[in-house]
Amino acid sequence: MRIASWNVNSLKARLDHVTRWIGESGADVLALQEIKLIDEFFPHQALEAAHPYRAVAGQKTYNGVAILSRRELHDVQFGIPGYDDPQRRVVAATVDGVRIVNVYVVNGEAVGSTKFAYKLEWMARVRDFLAAELARFPELVVLGDFNVTPDDRDVHDPKRWNERVLCSTPERKALGEWLALGLHDSFRLFEAGTGHHTWWDYRLLAYPRGWGLRIDLVLVSDALRARVVAAGIERGPRTWERPSDHCPVFVELQARA
Repeated sequence: MRIASWNVNSLKARLDHVTRWIGESGADVLALQEIKLIDEFFPHQALEAAHPYRAVAGQKTYNGVAILSRRELHDVQFGIPGYDDPQRRVVAATVDGVRIVNVYVVNGEAVGSTKFAYKLEWMARVRDFLAAELARFPELVVLGDFNVTPDDRDVHDPKRWNERVLCSTPERKALGEWLALGLHDSFRLFEAGTGHHTWWDYRLLAYPRGWGLRIDLVLVSDALRARVVAAGIERGPRTWERPSDHCPVFVELQARA
């Protein structure tokens, strides 16, 4: 099963890109972030053929997440239980026994800001949610736009980004608490080096210059680690006309014996 994630930075603006990439990638499950539209305007018909099953938590102008699947979704969960957050940033569902949690982590704006404090609180709430999910669903995938670089290997210029938002110690510590639950960065199961990015600022010709960050991740639980046969970054869509500032990432799981 191929499970992918993509921050599309407006599904309305990037629908043609999504349908094209679905056809090229063969993703069985696709988690989207920043769809930026309310549920009533979600383009179900355009996505029906490839992914007849969908769970959508939309929001006008900002945020919004969705899970698209070739196979039926079970136990769909919108948001974080017990946390009253108006921002639509989390949707979870089970596909063929694999629990998939799609997250669009808060950006945080700047270290020390009010939005940064909200980010750390939100990440702590998600940590507790993931702990509960793992207790119910040992085979767990957590994926999405994490808005955190795991370490300096994921930063084009660590000195320039040192202790800035997306690369600060408190954010990395918060992500480390997720990993400590028994989750693994699937990309790093195959690639230990530097120079691998998933987001490039629209400004300053960041993409052609290679000025990127790896902030889009796919985490897998201990129970799934042995089934991971591939994981990677699909940079092609970042070269298309009027692209998202992110590119897709994926993990591929071997079928159960």
